[in-house]
Amino acid sequence: MEELVDIFGTSPQTIRKDLQVLADAREVMRFHGGATLLAGIRYTDFDLRTKIATQQKELIGQTVAKLIPNDSVVMINVGTTTAAIARALKHHAGLKVVTDNVNIANDLRTCSGIEIMVPGGVVRGSDGAILGEAAVDFIGQFRADIAVIGTAAISLDGSLLDYDLREVHVARAIIENARHVILAADSSKFERAAPIKIGHLSKVHTFVTDDCNNRELRRLCKQHDIKLIKAKP
Repeated sequence: MEELVDIFGTSPQTIRKDLQVLADAREVMRFHGGATLLAGIRYTDFDLRTKIATQQKELIGQTVAKLIPNDSVVMINVGTTTAAIARALKHHAGLKVVTDNVNIANDLRTCSGIEIMVPGGVVRGSDGAILGEAAVDFIGQFRADIAVIGTAAISLDGSLLDYDLREVHVARAIIENARHVILAADSSKFERAAPIKIGHLSKVHTFVTDDCNNRELRRLCKQHDIKLIKAKP
């Protein structure tokens, strides 16, 4: 509550009234001293997500690509931001890319310097994600140099969140089987909520975003020795 008063420069009474309006509209859930976003049960449609924060995602993609050396093994999970990163890798050489997304695999398959590996499993029609135990087992056979992951939302306590438990299992396997984990997420993810926890920010080594003025997330990055990089043109 106090943070909202500081941000909007208004009285606690006004904030309480506005939060109640949002709660009545089922946009937030009230609790003593404040409110929280409802997690929801469904991700925004994939085609719509490709049109959200497009410039920011492309910038993040170019920035992350510069962090990935040639002749390395890289895991990339499904997402619109991670797809932008994959596009920025097309001129790398000697890469072995393991991805749980058929669209990323198809986008990179003609690149002469990149070998693509995909797991078996069920392909989700909406975005081409490969899901299931077979995908998790496949990823567990690798020890990648770098994992590049996206997330649906990042809570202020550092939780990385998503909507599909099957996708979360694959993302966890990617994180657990890489020496260095890069989280790529635009700043709109700080304003969202989702019901399933992938893991915690402390599992990440590098966090690339377009803007991170959130004091709590910056504190968490410092606390856990996470390199925070702001994507720039």
